[in-house]
Amino acid sequence: MILEKYWSNCNLYVVETGICNGNMPERINKMKSLYERIGGTYTLAEDGMYYPDLVLPEEEKPHYGKYGRMRKTFLKEHRSGMYSSLLLTGKLTAHLNEIDDAAHERIDLLIRQMAERQHIDEALKARDQMSWIGAMNNIRNAAEEIVLSELIYS
Repeated sequence: MILEKYWSNCNLYVVETGICNGNMPERINKMKSLYERIGGTYTLAEDGMYYPDLVLPEEEKPHYGKYGRMRKTFLKEHRSGMYSSLLLTGKLTAHLNEIDDAAHERIDLLIRQMAERQHIDEALKARDQMSWIGAMNNIRNAAEEIVLSELIYS
């Protein structure tokens, strides 16, 4: 069998040509598009046109929050190739869920470690609430800045 390729209506069709009776080629009327050759199917719509049956893979449920949305915006604006790839393969939601979970865990860990090193504890909170609040806000903002640069905007 010899495969011949033809372009028609922006689709690549492959026609199988066989040899019969010596040198006389015989065309087998099995014109298939590449989409059909890899297992794709078409559905006839009411307007008389055939449309491909496209289905996205199942995605997990989104549970991402602030950091997942920030990552999604960053990917859309600055890493459009990666965003498109994740979206088309059905892995975008899983990626955003993972980033959001990792960001929350990392921020909690950094806040605990920084508060311990700076001796910000419950005793300070009981003595001087305003200075404890100021110190914890400063630590939280620093931890968030670290996570944003390491996980979200990279």
